Amino acid sequence: MVGASDTEPITTEAQPASKRRRKKSLVWEHFTIEAVAGGCTRACCKLCKQTFAYSSGTKIAGTSHLKRHIALGSCPKIKNQDKKQLMLPGTQTDGNATDPPKRRYRRSNWNSALFEQDSSCVNLAKMIILHEYPLHIVEHHGFISFAQSLQPRFRMASVNDIEGEILSVYQKEKQSLMQILGNLPGRFSLTISLWTTSQTLGYVCLSGQFIDGEWRLHRRMLNFMMVSSPHSENALSEAIGICLSDWNMQTKLFTITLDNNCSSHDIYSANLRDHLTNKNSLMLKGQLFVVRCYAHILNVVAQDVMASIHGIIYNIRESVKFIKASPAREEKFAEIALQLEIFSTNNLCLDVASQWNTTYLMLVAALDYKQAFACLETCDDSYNEAPSAEDWKKVDIVCSFLKLLYDSANVIMLAADPTANIFFQEAWKIQVELINATRNEDAAVSGIAKEMHEKFDKYWKDCSLILAIAVVMDPRFKLKLVEFSFSKIYGEDAARYVKLVSDAIHELYLEYVAQPLPLTPAYVEQEGDTNVTNGNNDNNQSTITVSAGDGLLDFDIFISETAVTQHTKSELDQYLEEALVPRIQEFDILNWWKLNNLKYPTLSRMARDVLAIPVSMVSPGSSIFAAGTGSCMLDEYRSSLRPDIVEALFCAKDWLQFAPPVAEPSSTAIVKMEF
Repeated sequence: MVGASDTEPITTEAQPASKRRRKKSLVWEHFTIEAVAGGCTRACCKLCKQTFAYSSGTKIAGTSHLKRHIALGSCPKIKNQDKKQLMLPGTQTDGNATDPPKRRYRRSNWNSALFEQDSSCVNLAKMIILHEYPLHIVEHHGFISFAQSLQPRFRMASVNDIEGEILSVYQKEKQSLMQILGNLPGRFSLTISLWTTSQTLGYVCLSGQFIDGEWRLHRRMLNFMMVSSPHSENALSEAIGICLSDWNMQTKLFTITLDNNCSSHDIYSANLRDHLTNKNSLMLKGQLFVVRCYAHILNVVAQDVMASIHGIIYNIRESVKFIKASPAREEKFAEIALQLEIFSTNNLCLDVASQWNTTYLMLVAALDYKQAFACLETCDDSYNEAPSAEDWKKVDIVCSFLKLLYDSANVIMLAADPTANIFFQEAWKIQVELINATRNEDAAVSGIAKEMHEKFDKYWKDCSLILAIAVVMDPRFKLKLVEFSFSKIYGEDAARYVKLVSDAIHELYLEYVAQPLPLTPAYVEQEGDTNVTNGNNDNNQSTITVSAGDGLLDFDIFISETAVTQHTKSELDQYLEEALVPRIQEFDILNWWKLNNLKYPTLSRMARDVLAIPVSMVSPGSSIFAAGTGSCMLDEYRSSLRPDIVEALFCAKDWLQFAPPVAEPSSTAIVKMEF
């Protein structure tokens, strides 16, 4: 927007209204023109109603004095507003008004956005938390100068002050989360990961995953606590006990998901197991208590299979580096590929050693150009890294196995809500492929397959029951997919393994039947009704609402009495016997259970807890391939901070990501923006 002149044109005779020049000065957004006696007009401030001379007869005064009234805080309504925060064009403290030829402006709610020191300190603390800035940024001269240029009255907080603000933010967000967890309709599950430091100390990170009353999946970090010996026998048990006590969730723990650096023995140490058993909080006698992270087993198996050809991978990596070292080499390589009629859509790329998926993509692209690499070696004496034909055969075999893991990881990452039911289908396909590959007549194929299957089979034996129970809660598959997949894996013994899953599901369901069934909203709303409730039996018969207003009270009592004596199928058996839901791409399993909550009041409670099991420790939206196979490392700076500050920084960052966004102020005032 081009700035207007400071004064309106002085005219000696009246002009037609159609030709009268429109007032362009931005100051008129804050003033109105009022006529007074004698043919004069005065400018009236919209805020304080104070008037100023504007025109006398045919002479029109300038607008500089009006701008100074607004910009310099003369208006009593905005006297506390910072002078730097509102700048109108042409305003100077010496009274001289000169407008630069071109300026740009934006609008801001200056009337309500008053400066508050405490609020600014809180926002500074949140900025440090969210963006992982060092606490000592408040002592950096460049940052101090920048903050002063925005608001001269802001007093920069000290390091001690900012630590206090961070702890205050942490406590406030923790109270909000405690309220959410206190109202959970079901149980929650934990994920546990280890963090190490350059010192002998370590940290344990505990996150909770749950499904709320609206059937939405959530994961929140609960604790990030220091332990003196993170790999000791009782370290994890003590951390879990502290976490449950801290959040008052001792009776709501369902499962615990571990990475590959934790052992079941640590979790099942005597103190924790006895404590949980006394509270009756372990479902299915603890068979579901420990879950292994699916993302970690994919990464472990992938790293192992690539390690079997690490020398070949090194040669391919160096070959790609050689070609990409100069445009001339790339052009020469492209000409060779054209002569050999290699028309591949894959482009040569270098990998990132810490992410095996990039190595896989590098190998896949290099395979397409294997003849070009051999040709380049014969015509360029400076290149001698081309793999042999036998090497390329090994790469081809490895890539075929890596594709299984790569595709499975992508399916998990693309899921908007990675509920537990989606993992069974991925795991059993890998298990079947590896079993079949171990029987391959090619010794190279079977050799690699046996090494991969040895580790993946251990995961399958530990977690197949949990994965199978979860997929049964998917109305598109139920027990049918378990029966089908087990026939491929176990052959003639499939029926025995299917029975183990079926028995476990029914036993788990009976445990939920034995628990009190909360009133559904439909019954709560019927204030004038009298409820006759059947006792909790194995068939889990629903509450019968007796209506006293329609003249059928005797009929309702009759139905209630006959329902007790008649044998009916349980919710679980009804669910399993009903037809499968069609498999559609947009199927939302959480929404399906939400809609069928009244139909299956007890089974839906079981489904809520099972589907919330975090089979993968990788947070939704994060890369599975970046999940390392070792402990996470805390950097030197954070290792030097107090443990309570470290926990506040990690937890508050996680919680603030889910905080409601701050609404932008409405546009009523003018603030100068120069470009």
